[in-house]
Amino acid sequence: MPFDLDSLKYNEAGLVPAIVQDAGTGAVLMMAYMNREALEKTLATGETWFWSRSRKAFWHKGETSGNVQRVKEVLYDCDRDTLLVKVEQHGAACHEGYYSCFHYRLERDGNVTVVGEKQFDPEQVYGKR
Repeated sequence: MPFDLDSLKYNEAGLVPAIVQDAGTGAVLMMAYMNREALEKTLATGETWFWSRSRKAFWHKGETSGNVQRVKEVLYDCDRDTLLVKVEQHGAACHEGYYSCFHYRLERDGNVTVVGEKQFDPEQVYGKR
């Protein structure tokens, strides 16, 4: 059955959260925002596209780093206000060089532990920011 992309509940900025998950392992890789056009690009190309709220521009995940996400499945929740994008991740998903953006663990005592290992040096890929 055809799906109407306008039936999703975009926020006042026209965005919907997109949780990206490794299709093989189930690991949550990142969360970013898509507008209607980013979702259309994602569905058309089979790779993830997002809307950058800070740059006010589209970004194709992996365009600079080469760490692309090949889309296996896109699901939406029962409220139609969040997407779950299951991908085959090539390289690291995080711009800080880690496989997942969720690499800071908040401990019960209030301390933070970094989990996982860096897969690349962000300065070598993106330059100094």
